[in-house]
Amino acid sequence: MTEPTRLQPGDAFPDFSLPDADGTLHSLAQYEGKYVVLYAYPKDDTPGCTKEACDFRDNALLKSHGAVVLGVSADDAGSHRQFAEKFSLPFPLLSDEGTEFLKSIGSYGEKNLYGKVTQGIKRQTFLIGPDGRLVKSWLAVKVDGHADAVAEAIEKDMKK
Repeated sequence: MTEPTRLQPGDAFPDFSLPDADGTLHSLAQYEGKYVVLYAYPKDDTPGCTKEACDFRDNALLKSHGAVVLGVSADDAGSHRQFAEKFSLPFPLLSDEGTEFLKSIGSYGEKNLYGKVTQGIKRQTFLIGPDGRLVKSWLAVKVDGHADAVAEAIEKDMKK
């Protein structure tokens, strides 16, 4: 299987229609005019994914810019609901159980974990501008300080 063509800043981000924990469908088009932080993460309620979600939850700068945060993983609605309730996550967690969307944006595939090559969801974040175009992507996210880096990228883009 070949890797999908990597999106570049300025490219239109592909639209999606994915359900949240309540079954409500979310699409990029419904957030037109807002910055969207779409982050792909491997698994609900695991240490790194929990820290990342809580950092996005607690980031005041993201809130002040009115950014929409959307998490996406292959976990099902029940898992997302438990995770969101346990950590009071105020943003939707989207389910891509078949991983089709995650594969289409390059967030699912071969990854190397402690020297072992596996297939799975890569921890990646995409900052999508109010016009639906990619502002910036982080393709190998290190959780510490990541939410701050995303907020800073919004600030920088707003000043253009």
